[in-house]
Amino acid sequence: MKFLNCILLLTLSLLGCAGNRTETDAADAVADAAGQHFLWKISDENSSVWILGSVHFGDSSFYPLDSVVESAFANAEELAVEIDMSDDSVSNAVAEQSLNQGMLPEGKTLSEVISRDMWNTLDSLCASWNFPIAGLMQMRPWMVATTLSVVAVQRAGIDPNLGVDMVLLDRAASDGKAIVGLETAEEQIGALADTSETDSSGIYYLKTTLREISELDSMVAQIVRAWKTGNDSLLRVALGEEDDDDEDETLSEKNIKENLTEKIYTGRNAKMAESVAEFLKEDRNVFVVVGAAHLALEKDNVIDILKRKGFKVERF
Repeated sequence: MKFLNCILLLTLSLLGCAGNRTETDAADAVADAAGQHFLWKISDENSSVWILGSVHFGDSSFYPLDSVVESAFANAEELAVEIDMSDDSVSNAVAEQSLNQGMLPEGKTLSEVISRDMWNTLDSLCASWNFPIAGLMQMRPWMVATTLSVVAVQRAGIDPNLGVDMVLLDRAASDGKAIVGLETAEEQIGALADTSETDSSGIYYLKTTLREISELDSMVAQIVRAWKTGNDSLLRVALGEEDDDDEDETLSEKNIKENLTEKIYTGRNAKMAESVAEFLKEDRNVFVVVGAAHLALEKDNVIDILKRKGFKVERF
């Protein structure tokens, strides 16, 4: 799993891209021809909920959205998103949680927490970006990794206002639709945060971010291509789900990777599916937008969980 891309698909601050076209394979061609989207209709006996997979970033070429998406959104009474960043109290809570969980204990510095080799790599990267490494010294490794990701996408000229969920949030507010947050600020930040004494998960997360950050442009292009064509397989490739295990990883690192995947995806998928089931039970007319990875990754994705619950599932 490429954890830099996990950030691109999780953190609402990391939005937008140029979306350059990549070389297509046979699966891409099939998706193009079929006009498939990351859009599902979930139904029980007397009600339906629409679920759209978002990549949390886009450019002007994403819009207008396809007519089937536009129609489903227009007819919905409520919009449900992972977290409602249009609500000032929520965005303030995210900032507070980031500060509370992202800073090292007083008297401890980043250079004391990570290895000398990792520090040298970080120092070289910051120097090449003309970014002051001193600003990272009090941060936990997970927060440093997140900060580097934000800086990287900003350097790429990415506009956060063109993410699919952000665009639909703005439209929902203008249209007077009720907005529902599926997660709290604590849950969103908790998916990434490591506040343990050893910072082992955060160190692993920073290590992989430093390794992958040079590939950002190609990663983003793959994600955009996958989203525009509704191509599950390409999205999995972009996320590294189908990569072979890294032979250089220790058993401890493999366990950390599994735990991070559980926190970022599997556990949250179950909660998202439960929210959709509750909407259907209450006969609510809701349009749901969550990261496409929650719908497309092969292990325990939201769609498969809803199928197992016995709901009718249709893809558009």
